[in-house]
Amino acid sequence: MNNRQLYRRLLSYLRPYIWPHFVGAMLCMVVFSGANGALPFLVKDTFDRVFAAKDLEALYMLAVAINGIFIVRALVSYGSMYFTEYVSQRVIHDLRRSLNDHIQQLPLSYFSRNATGGLISRVTNDVAAVRGAVTETVAGVLKDTTSLLFLLGGAFWMDWFLALIAFVVFPLAVYPVILLSRRVKRTSSKGQVSIGNLTVLLQETIQGNRVVKAFGMEEYEKERFDRENARYFALSMKATSTRALTNPLMEVLAAAGISAVLIYGGYQVIAGGRSQGAFFGFITAVLLLYEPFKALARTNTSAQQGLAAAARVFEVLDAPPEIRDAPNARVLREMRDGIRFEGVGFRYDEEPVLEDVDIRIGRGQVVALVGPSGAGKSTIADLLPRFYDVLEGRITIDGTDVRDFTLSSLRAQMAVVTQHTFLFNDTVRNNIAYGSPERGMDDIVAAARAARAHDFIEQLPNGYDTVIGEMGMLLSGGERQRLAIARALLKNAPILVLDEATSSLDNESERLVQAALEELMASRTTLVIAHRLSTVRRADRIYVINRGRVVEQGTHEELLALNAEYRRLYDMQFQDAPGDAAEKTLH
Repeated sequence: MNNRQLYRRLLSYLRPYIWPHFVGAMLCMVVFSGANGALPFLVKDTFDRVFAAKDLEALYMLAVAINGIFIVRALVSYGSMYFTEYVSQRVIHDLRRSLNDHIQQLPLSYFSRNATGGLISRVTNDVAAVRGAVTETVAGVLKDTTSLLFLLGGAFWMDWFLALIAFVVFPLAVYPVILLSRRVKRTSSKGQVSIGNLTVLLQETIQGNRVVKAFGMEEYEKERFDRENARYFALSMKATSTRALTNPLMEVLAAAGISAVLIYGGYQVIAGGRSQGAFFGFITAVLLLYEPFKALARTNTSAQQGLAAAARVFEVLDAPPEIRDAPNARVLREMRDGIRFEGVGFRYDEEPVLEDVDIRIGRGQVVALVGPSGAGKSTIADLLPRFYDVLEGRITIDGTDVRDFTLSSLRAQMAVVTQHTFLFNDTVRNNIAYGSPERGMDDIVAAARAARAHDFIEQLPNGYDTVIGEMGMLLSGGERQRLAIARALLKNAPILVLDEATSSLDNESERLVQAALEELMASRTTLVIAHRLSTVRRADRIYVINRGRVVEQGTHEELLALNAEYRRLYDMQFQDAPGDAAEKTLH
């Protein structure tokens, strides 16, 4: 995407605030520029009418005029700054909201490919940098251009020949400034990537601090951060040196023009061809004029930095949602018959994960998926609520492809409980009610009781109003799992997906969680993914998954009798237990 396209997209965020705030800012800037344009004429009158003609009345009038002009400058300067900042903050607000809204629609595959810290950096750092390319650039161009026009007009009005001499250096100044700006854009783009990498490193080491400490890797993480931090410093200084070169370059070129005017104009004054007032008024116009010209060069540099950040922002905004409603999608109101996986195939990138998977889940049935790690069980569970879409075959509910239902109505029919429970840094009450904000406190407590969570919640410092920390880290694994089950119970969805919901728990926690799960599974259509075979012994049907295929199916007893893959998994788990004891565990 070229600079023009980037700017066109950025300005679309400015459009809603053109009236009245941006127009107000522009009017203030025009008045400010007009006041600047009047200053050279005041200088001219000071020399010609006051000093040369010794007109005392003119002196008083000039004093009043100077005060009036600077009061007007002060007022409109405040107005332009306030209105510009208002528009700037609104644009940043809207751009961040657009980014967040779009990120919420992106598929799980996008988050698998992109680091969380990098996305956070784009929403925070990159959007902040874009500000320079939108309102600050537009406002700066308007303010400095109008100042240039007023001052140029005044200079040519006073002496067109001296003006030509003074401004012959302008074309010479533009080309190197453009070259420097392109270099700033390239360096700034690398800097935005580097600050994103820093955010990724911070996010990983903070969230994974327990692992860092457990393996004694503090020094390694410090070195990783220091390397990236040093890289960002080097890129920042490179961009700074390029930006800093702009002003000195302009100063040198300006000195050449001003020197030529001083020599020629000064000679004319000495020879009597020009009045002192006309000459000093003109010099004032030239000196004032070079400041907005330099400001325009700085604005261009700032715009290039903003465009580099904008490219990264729009890269996220242009990422396709992939999982979306079909044009004529309909609402799924209830399931009457059941769910079917028909010849389902799926792959991540080029690696096949599932091939020709056929599974039936009747309404009210409990169907379990078992098999070794990496066999594809969790992928099957992710396909049902359309976290991913199947690449071959189809998944149907009551004979209708799930892709023909609206996403919101499809997912409203499902509750998911996984091994890695995600809880928010919020109160217990809000975590249970997540997804069901309309439910009252009585319903929340009832769900917590059914999930065997009420007793430990009551013992927390503030009960249901206790904030449980990032990812619920103030709770034990079993407590977090029971809150997740309470959340699913409160949602009261007819279809339930349990993905390794009891693994990695101690015996006591597993007993409580299993009891809560049995409460949750009652009268629901349930898909259970389990590593521990003891948790699926009562399933209506068990599917054994291996290398992305269904290799066996049947009840627990039927699969044991086959003496094949399921039996092998069973023997591996219970080989240390006496036969009768193991059999009792499964029955």
